Amino acid sequence: MTESNFKFLHTMIRVMDLDKSIKFYTNFFNMKLIRKNDFPGGKFSLAFLGYGSEENNTVLELTHNWDQDITYDKGNAWGHIALGVKDIYGLCNSLENNGIKITRKPGPMMHGTTVIAFIQDPDGYSIELIER
Repeated sequence: MTESNFKFLHTMIRVMDLDKSIKFYTNFFNMKLIRKNDFPGGKFSLAFLGYGSEENNTVLELTHNWDQDITYDKGNAWGHIALGVKDIYGLCNSLENNGIKITRKPGPMMHGTTVIAFIQDPDGYSIELIER
């Protein structure tokens, strides 16, 4: 596969107060709020911030879990790295055949239609693959 088959999409962190975090990144770092979505069925909200469109830029995803009472520590605040891929099913098949751990098989995301999968890197860090 060539490098043109991949694109670095976003980095996700979990936050306790979504509005406060959006204000922090927009006010102090001049990021723009690109989009914000609530997922009542999953009791979470997502906000995407950055310096340009998601089509042309890597962005920051803020995730707010509505029922979270306890402040996240740095260990469990880590989310994932996301990579855009052209053929998620073919890629996951190839990765699995090469011994890469697939922690979530490819398919539509819960509460949405985007086709995603999750894998683990050699250190156990989570990488989300998103079909583009």
